[in-house]
Amino acid sequence: MHHPIPPLASHSLLVFLAAITVLLAVARLLGRLAGRIGMPAIVGELATGVILGPSLLMHVLPGAGHWLFPADANQMHLLDGIAQVGAVLLVGVTGTQLDLRLLRRKGGTALTVSALNLIIPLALGVTLGLFLPATVVASGHTSRGALALFIGVTMCVSAIPVIAKTLSDMRLLHRDLGQLILAAGSIDDAVGWLLLSVIAAAATTGVRAGHVLVAVAYLIAFVLLAGTVGRIAVKKVLTVTTRADEPGPTVAAVVVIILAGAVTTASLGMEPIFGAFIAGTVISASRIAQRRLAALRTLVLSVLAPLFLATAGLRVDVTVLSRPVVALTASAIVLVAILGKFAGAYAGARLRRLSNWEGIALGAGMNARGIVEVVIALTGLRLGILNTTTYTIVVLVALVTSIMAPPVLRRAMSRITQTDEELLRKIDHDTWDGGERVQRAAQQPMMEVRSP
Repeated sequence: MHHPIPPLASHSLLVFLAAITVLLAVARLLGRLAGRIGMPAIVGELATGVILGPSLLMHVLPGAGHWLFPADANQMHLLDGIAQVGAVLLVGVTGTQLDLRLLRRKGGTALTVSALNLIIPLALGVTLGLFLPATVVASGHTSRGALALFIGVTMCVSAIPVIAKTLSDMRLLHRDLGQLILAAGSIDDAVGWLLLSVIAAAATTGVRAGHVLVAVAYLIAFVLLAGTVGRIAVKKVLTVTTRADEPGPTVAAVVVIILAGAVTTASLGMEPIFGAFIAGTVISASRIAQRRLAALRTLVLSVLAPLFLATAGLRVDVTVLSRPVVALTASAIVLVAILGKFAGAYAGARLRRLSNWEGIALGAGMNARGIVEVVIALTGLRLGILNTTTYTIVVLVALVTSIMAPPVLRRAMSRITQTDEELLRKIDHDTWDGGERVQRAAQQPMMEVRSP
């Protein structure tokens, strides 16, 4: 006889509600404080988990810390569940803001910069991963090859949400180079999610040629299906929902489409995040009015993303950096991450005959890894590729690169003369409020970056 599963116990529900209340409140507060002192909000939001987790609260107030975040897998899984929904929707919403027309307009320049910005950091990351100290990476769950590939992916990704926000805050979206950074960064992110899916499949089934080829075949088939049949179906669904006077039906349809993409890739043994990203790009291709998604973006960026980052921070343990070998390893990984991105972007810029300062600006913009790096790090932890130590180091890369992007970008862009077209574009952009500026900039017909 089948017995119904009892509902969540009242105490477990109380702890869960208290945990998300505290995490969200503190994340929003620290995110605002970070913004006030010129840092990206991700710094404060990740710091929330660090402060409330094993790095501080568990030492200072162990009673409160263990009550709020008990060492109970089921209790943590409740937090993980809402955090993963937030991550999937965040990546999906990022995909909806990808302007394929912008990628086509930037053409060869974006492809050249993106290719070198992927290959050089990936090669450096894989090489570094093969030689990391065993005492730092030992986890017993995966091969050194899978770990090296994973480190390579963490080196080569960029973070379109952070890049777009940084360019918007600095009023650089009207610049040709700002548009080029967005275009090349979009390609980097798409390839990064694809590589992550392949590595995830290899980590769960073993790094064998047959399994990897099957994973790649699934990926290609999914992308082709999404770009043909999926695109037609999504456009029809969104056309019907946009007939309503209010955006509710459209928002609901977009959420379902993003989650369906995540479910599809997860059922094929790939990462759900890749499916969410592709679903988002399909939604973008339908050219839905972005103002209809404003409510969804607000919910995701203001509630779910901070909650996800705060939860991710709970697994960071900065006390591991007190070990000299870990501190040296972390310094090496951060240094290689920065040098790889700057070298790739600079080499791509010079190949396309852009100036030295334009190459530096590209490197600064695409060096910001932000929330994308955190999503990838948490995926690595879940798959057993990373342990707490390597996870902490990868999150540190996300923080350092996000912090350093604005000042370097500001200095480089101040050395690049604005064109008349850019000045006219700036006047047009200034008629829009901050919430619309990123989308407006992505949709404006832009001039190709011109050779000096």
